[in-house]
Amino acid sequence: VQLQACGGGLVQAGDSLRLSCAATGRTFSRYAVGWFRQAPGKEREFVACISWSADSAYYADSVKGRSTISRENAKNTVYLQMNSLKPEDTAVYYCAAPPYQYESRLRIALDEYAYWGQGTQLTVSS
Repeated sequence: VQLQACGGGLVQAGDSLRLSCAATGRTFSRYAVGWFRQAPGKEREFVACISWSADSAYYADSVKGRSTISRENAKNTVYLQMNSLKPEDTAVYYCAAPPYQYESRLRIALDEYAYWGQGTQLTVSS
């Protein structure tokens, strides 16, 4: 599975933005997908994840209530809709997939993900 995150940019605080994670490979729909981010000088952290069937999702407290993760398996794409953006959301955002297919378990640890895409920069100005 090869992943590529896109959709970042420069926005103002309070704006909304949708990030996309496009995947290649016919088996993409069998994998859960997670979003992570890394701010300058900080470690990469979990943001959100969605199950392969899209029937469950989990969010970090920092984005819960203002972000929605979704997927369109027919388009091999996972989305992260972020609303009410804050300057502290500024980071490079990455999408990733774990090594196992058809998992109902949602994973939040970085080392549980095997496939990583290149990130996309999101900058939120105050």
